[in-house]
Amino acid sequence: MRRVTRHVAIDVGAESGRVMLGSLDGRVLRLREVNRFANEPVRVGHSLHWDMDGIHDGIEAGLNGLAGEQVASVGVDTWGCDYGLVDERGELLGRPHHYRDHRTDGVMARVLERVGRDRVYGTTGIQCLPFNTLYQLVAARESNSEMMATAHRLLTIPDLINHRLTGRMVCEFTNATTTQCVDARTGAWATDLLADLDLPVRLFGEIVRPGTLLGPLSLKTVPGLDGAPVVAPACHDTGSAFAAVEAGGDRAFLSCGTWSLLGTEMPAPVITARSRDLNFTNEGGVSGTFRLLKNIGGLWMLQACRRVWAEREERWSYEDLVDAARDDRHAFRVVLDPDDPRFLNPRDMTAEIDVYCAERNQPFPEGAGGYTRAILESLALKYRLVLDTLEEVSGRTFRTVRMVGGGSRNALLAQFTANATGRTVLTGPTEATALGNIAVQMIATGVVGSLADARALVDRSFPPDRYEPRSSTAWDAALDRLRGYLA
Repeated sequence: MRRVTRHVAIDVGAESGRVMLGSLDGRVLRLREVNRFANEPVRVGHSLHWDMDGIHDGIEAGLNGLAGEQVASVGVDTWGCDYGLVDERGELLGRPHHYRDHRTDGVMARVLERVGRDRVYGTTGIQCLPFNTLYQLVAARESNSEMMATAHRLLTIPDLINHRLTGRMVCEFTNATTTQCVDARTGAWATDLLADLDLPVRLFGEIVRPGTLLGPLSLKTVPGLDGAPVVAPACHDTGSAFAAVEAGGDRAFLSCGTWSLLGTEMPAPVITARSRDLNFTNEGGVSGTFRLLKNIGGLWMLQACRRVWAEREERWSYEDLVDAARDDRHAFRVVLDPDDPRFLNPRDMTAEIDVYCAERNQPFPEGAGGYTRAILESLALKYRLVLDTLEEVSGRTFRTVRMVGGGSRNALLAQFTANATGRTVLTGPTEATALGNIAVQMIATGVVGSLADARALVDRSFPPDRYEPRSSTAWDAALDRLRGYLA
């Protein structure tokens, strides 16, 4: 009789969270969704926050749904950058802010003027983005210095969840690196930089590596799994997604969801003047690796458009939007830069796209299909630009793009990506983040011997689909248009 081992991935994204059960039966890994719950931000006054109580409730409901299962381990991953401050008992001091909150407006520019972009990037190797934890902390010091003065520890979102599950107050390495508060060369907190920005160094506690056993699950509200080992996987969701598939050599990695993250796995951080100027980031990875990548505005634009249409009583599923976008009358009508700051958090995404078009003498998109086509084509074009510069910075030539995450289900986007980049695109698994989370758990608990073994298991269990590029002069012309808008 074959032994089945079961591992639980708690995967919380910026729109929803899932509790997933991975079951290894012989040479095949199966994945089952136990509970899915919404993760919507809450507005308090003029500020945007995360509902940690709602997140905890969704997680506990999922774990209770596994009562009676023989669980080998549990692991947590979430998005990066956001954090909470806790007191000495681990009690949260206020709701964590959402990274799209406007409190950081203008803060990054002031910080870089004060200490210099060269120093910030040269120390951390992290892409300068206005919502990085470093700038959130400066904004917090300026707006609520009393809370910061009374706080005992800073915990990022997955660290807060791990504390709830085990009682331990530690920061996992891959997620800690996204804060832009970690020295990329030493792997420790960049205390000199933090002190020079008047941030209390005492808030930054122990950093643990992916694969660390944090302790037994000790939630009284989940008696059925009491005592199950809790492992810190790559607690940053992109770090977990990278862990699921081969992402080095001549293969680039593209995680596509609310955000797109395009990069490659490197043995060491790449911190050069060119990588700084191109705003590439070096995030911590598993097994001593680093993720050299760039954040690209992803399907957030389409999500935001759907919200606008829903407010107008136009209910569009993603499948219906993609079908509408297949109409070639919309082809290359509009080219957008997904990373234009105006698209970060506008009140009305469709109106913002219209303004962008008017400023560049482009026609407006026609209907929901037109907006969807413009977003998907523009993402594929931006992937091409970033991929070309990634080759320059990494010194590698990429022949294949491995596309994972929710966006990998979108066959139209996958084909557009192949066409725009001129490279073969392999799609899937959709649930790469949960699978990578489980992969690190399996390594930590001795179920598989190495990262290579875990990745081979994922590929065998979830074989990818393949998209070959179709050459078109229209893609080249559209790329030139995008380059012109960025010049």
